[in-house]
Amino acid sequence: MSKMKTKSGAKKRFKLTATGKVKAGQTGKRHGMIKRTPKQIRDKRGTVVLAPADAKVVKKKFLPNGL
Repeated sequence: MSKMKTKSGAKKRFKLTATGKVKAGQTGKRHGMIKRTPKQIRDKRGTVVLAPADAKVVKKKFLPNGL
């Protein structure tokens, strides 16, 4: 059986920490900033660690090589 390939869309969106957790960008920042409060915009900066259930799916299906 051939090797599993990493999904190229996933390797641009997710990173693995040294302990194996999955980091991703905050959601809700693409458009519609005018209707968000300044506090919401500030809080959405940077990245977050995904919930364990979501991280399990990402690591198994999209990042099998641990990129």
